[in-house]
Amino acid sequence: MNNDHHLDVTFLGGLGEVGKNMLVLASGDDMIVIDAGVGFPEEDMFGVDLLLPDITYLRQNADRVRGIFITHGHEDHIGALAYLLEAVNAPVYSTRLTQGLLRNRLRERKMLDRADLRLIVPEEDPRITAGCFTVECFRVSHSIPDAVGFAIETPVGLVVHTGDFKFDQTPVDGRLTDMAKLGELGRREPLLLISDCVHVESPGTTPSERVVEQTFDDVMRRASGRVIVATFASNISRVQQVLTTAHRHGRRVACVGRSLQNNVRVALELGYLTPPPDTLIRVAQAAKLPPEQVVYVCTGSQGEPMAVLSRIARGDHKEIRIQPGDTVVISATPIPGNESSVYRLINQLFKQGAEVIYAAHAPVHVSGHASQDELRMMLNLVRPRFVLPFHGEPRHLYLYADLARSVGIPDERIMIGEVGTVFRFDGETAEIVGSVPSGTVYVDGLSVGEAGDKTIVDRRLLARDGVLLIVVTIDRESGQVVAGPEIVGRGFLPDGVGTAFLTAARDHLSQVLGQNGHTSHGRLAATRAIHETVQSFVYQQTRRRPVILPVVLEV
Repeated sequence: MNNDHHLDVTFLGGLGEVGKNMLVLASGDDMIVIDAGVGFPEEDMFGVDLLLPDITYLRQNADRVRGIFITHGHEDHIGALAYLLEAVNAPVYSTRLTQGLLRNRLRERKMLDRADLRLIVPEEDPRITAGCFTVECFRVSHSIPDAVGFAIETPVGLVVHTGDFKFDQTPVDGRLTDMAKLGELGRREPLLLISDCVHVESPGTTPSERVVEQTFDDVMRRASGRVIVATFASNISRVQQVLTTAHRHGRRVACVGRSLQNNVRVALELGYLTPPPDTLIRVAQAAKLPPEQVVYVCTGSQGEPMAVLSRIARGDHKEIRIQPGDTVVISATPIPGNESSVYRLINQLFKQGAEVIYAAHAPVHVSGHASQDELRMMLNLVRPRFVLPFHGEPRHLYLYADLARSVGIPDERIMIGEVGTVFRFDGETAEIVGSVPSGTVYVDGLSVGEAGDKTIVDRRLLARDGVLLIVVTIDRESGQVVAGPEIVGRGFLPDGVGTAFLTAARDHLSQVLGQNGHTSHGRLAATRAIHETVQSFVYQQTRRRPVILPVVLEV
């Protein structure tokens, strides 16, 4: 079928989930990609460091991709770009700060020379042609400077992508969401609004970032010792607030953690951080100052095991140890799935003797995302024919659908789907026409994609029920058992109970092997028989499912 006169919209990440944002718009022979982000593992994804979108669809259509457009510099929007550029050769468009952060990431992956990075400046109202698409950007307020949304002219109509946004009237960088531009886009009768919806559960409007600055002011006024602020490495606005507040209270600020230091360096070079005179110092300088004159900013607000704050909490950071009088501010709310890690970290810090200020205790963080009244305002400004909520878990999508109905958008014009769903628009109608390959690629240490879903399931089983290793030696010619079986368990049952149970399991296995003659059919048949026999016996006796590893040796 000739698809020159319809538009396919497909999320490879970020729809029905929070994180790994990646959107593909396709029409005719052309595609563009919006964002290329990572996700963060849940607590039971043992050994997994990051989650990437499955880009099989883009690999299969690499010659059609005309451009990659980045909304802002948070990891869930830029962290997978190097992975994408290994498969797709296309220019990458972003604003100045976002481009600086991208350069850092690509330099670390030794891919900077391969990337075609192009700058977009919203104030110049540039229109970028990418195949059959014409893309323009507009400012939005978020929790990082230089965030934008995109307006995309397609062969079937105008698509407006909000990016992550809120209508902050007093943003830290002074740049408001461009309501005039949104109104102008609304007068162009957009076909589709693709809207951030992750904060749809919150009524009213999202508080300004300035609220956090007041909390910092209160903490630094009364703290008798050092103040340690943990935030995301990319939260440049939060770092600016710390610098400004610390200066008012005669404190100096040191940034700790390689990713944070790199981002701060980029923001300083580009003018997105303006520290008061003599406020920003090195960690070695801070160590020589009285505690009441020091503020540290560090990574680790999500309880990441190797981040700076976690190492401080464990007492194994080489430069900073908790002292009496220290106050730790965790300036973030836990990402879904990280709650246990964050509260474990908080407990460790309290045990070390710190006073800990966190989201349940004080307004140390505000969302960068629009609440209900702001989402309605976006709908009323843009006035789209169709809406497609993204950047939210399933409940957020359905709650956004309720909100869209409240401003008069009928059910048939509210599009709900999941990662991989293909939404097709022809200018008047919209439908779901199928799906493309999609899912999650696991980053496990230095490996990308080698650990699959089965690996994660096995790790969960190992963590929950342990492992049994069964070793049997058989005669290659006759198939008879000549040694064993020996069964060794790890993480299965307590030593006393476990020893008796393993003896019973071994006796049962010996009896079965001797009776049914499976071993006469060779090593593979013996391996299968051992696995099935032990698995059945263990479950019947304990209702547990350990990982069972038969090892059959032939002599």
